[in-house]
Amino acid sequence: MANNKEYDGMRYPSIDELLDKIDSKYKLAYVAAKRAKIIADENYTSAEDGKCVKPIGEALEEVLEDKTKITFK
Repeated sequence: MANNKEYDGMRYPSIDELLDKIDSKYKLAYVAAKRAKIIADENYTSAEDGKCVKPIGEALEEVLEDKTKITFK
């Protein structure tokens, strides 16, 4: 893998910042997986100027930017 200082791996988006948006890491994983599937199928993300290129990262960026609406019962 190339040595790229902008690449943060799993440190971006930060789990602490994401857990401020969704109160459970299990709910977060569920939401990210569902949204990532949609992103992969539609080849579209609403995250603006995102760093991530994979659907799961893009889904997490959307959560961080409040672009994803979530309702749990």
